[in-house]
Amino acid sequence: MQTFSRLFDIPHYQLAKSPLEKCIGSKPNGGGWKHYSTAEFVALCNKVSLGLLKLGLKPGDKVALISFTNRPEWNIMDIGMQQIGVINVPVYPTISPREYEYIFNDAQVKYCFVDGEVLLHKVQKAQPMIESLLDIYTFNKVEGAKHWETIFAEGNMSEVESIKASIKPDDMATIIYTSGTTGNPKGVMLSHNNIVSNIKATLPLIPLEPGDQALSFLPLCHIFERMVTYGYMTIGVTITYAESVEKLGDNLKEVKPEFFTTVPRLLEKVYEKIYSTGHHLTGLKKKLFFWALSLTENYEYDYQPGLLEGIQLAIADKLIFSKWREALGGKVKGIVTGAAACPTKMARVFSAAGIPIREGYGLTETSPAISISRFTKHGALLGTVGPPIDNVEVKIADDGEILAKGPSIMMGYYQKPDATAEVIDADGWFHTGDIGELVPGKHGFKYLKITDRKKELLKTSGGKYVAPNPIETMFKQDFLIEQMMVVGEGMKFVSALIVPAMPSLIEWAKEHGITTTDKAELLSHPKVLEKYQQVVQDYNKNFSHIEQVKKFVLLPDEWTIDGGELTPTMKLKRRVILQKYANYINQMYAGERND
Repeated sequence: MQTFSRLFDIPHYQLAKSPLEKCIGSKPNGGGWKHYSTAEFVALCNKVSLGLLKLGLKPGDKVALISFTNRPEWNIMDIGMQQIGVINVPVYPTISPREYEYIFNDAQVKYCFVDGEVLLHKVQKAQPMIESLLDIYTFNKVEGAKHWETIFAEGNMSEVESIKASIKPDDMATIIYTSGTTGNPKGVMLSHNNIVSNIKATLPLIPLEPGDQALSFLPLCHIFERMVTYGYMTIGVTITYAESVEKLGDNLKEVKPEFFTTVPRLLEKVYEKIYSTGHHLTGLKKKLFFWALSLTENYEYDYQPGLLEGIQLAIADKLIFSKWREALGGKVKGIVTGAAACPTKMARVFSAAGIPIREGYGLTETSPAISISRFTKHGALLGTVGPPIDNVEVKIADDGEILAKGPSIMMGYYQKPDATAEVIDADGWFHTGDIGELVPGKHGFKYLKITDRKKELLKTSGGKYVAPNPIETMFKQDFLIEQMMVVGEGMKFVSALIVPAMPSLIEWAKEHGITTTDKAELLSHPKVLEKYQQVVQDYNKNFSHIEQVKKFVLLPDEWTIDGGELTPTMKLKRRVILQKYANYINQMYAGERND
């Protein structure tokens, strides 16, 4: 039986083991669903490999892929590049031209493939500052741009096969740039074996079999969805890419998947829609809806209801929960959520309704899975991210930090040995920057529970990382801002606590006819609030959408060392400030939290 040890082996493994008529597909240009067979997919990957060689690319060269939505072209390019040792540098589409410039220069990217006109112009804006970048191709046909199919080539595959044979499992496959808490992003180097080892450890934990359908919509530029996609292909699952998050509801009903991955924020949106629908019902229907919802409140994984409760749940399932499942296509065996903490309420409600939600945990640096909640009995515990996967060791350091060791730990940060040494110690333990504990469970399982974040990096409920320091530093350049702290961990959007520069504000107020000397009145004055809103909007232009400050509050008192908000070196004590100003933060997020 053919096996695989490198990522580009996987399509050939599927072709030999369980070739599919529908291997991977999407709905291009708003038309009907179009899928490539396994044979067609492999043939296109080979055309890309030959074409890239004709462009003069050699093993170790870097090519960037950027797309707003997942599409088969991304995967075809990915495998075609890997087969000749070219390193895939996937880039998130919403970052600024300045960040493109940094990443492309750091990686010495030679070619870039983008989905269409918007990203083409964005990369072109940065191109004059990127000496290594030779050309840009588009997946969509754009007037004046080179279409990706123009690189396709056919002919003798001997050179491709020779390069493939020379590539070892421990050779680098990709560089994925992640945002740091300060400064520029770091390139995470992942080998074929890093990701393959993670695939092989997680596949037995997923309730899928050959011929099943998976719907994909999380970005392929993130390692979570990318690893899962390789996994689908290994099993022999048909991969279908959603048109967009906005059309996800329609796509779920059309594709009827057995499985998909998501982030908590999307589950929250589904729940909000369900709740809103129930809220607008009347009479008996409304009573039945909220009665059914109340039955989920005591749910735990492996929960065995008594006779009466079992009858009640059966009635609720027939009248209410079955409709929820139909809205997701009616065939879902399981959903794995990752990239951010999943509110226990979401996992509880959906799982009780026969839509099993399980949570996983990991980082780009760990390829990504460190732990995952199982779908089998005693394999999951609400409030945790499941047991560590079989080939990854986990231990808790003296300060509570979660450490991990195993074959999926990254090769290191690209061209940053010092940064690598900061997170991978001499014994090979990767320091995650997260605080947690191992919770004992049944049958020898220990469930990993994340309790805090050691790093200052924020993660929104949509799973996007936000580095507070660059935002704060930029905003504090304004003459009206003395101090600032960005908040938003686990929330839908980023907000800020702002301490105004009072002398400057008083002067500005006088110039604009505001004569009050009362600090509280001044900070609540409509003209003052309007001015700060304008300041926030002006500085937001320097950041990506997810990094932009959506709400803010003006605080009357300056943060000091004596007050406990600052360290002796004048750094923000973030946890102290979060606790001290919790009421202000709660007001900004009123109605945004999940219980």
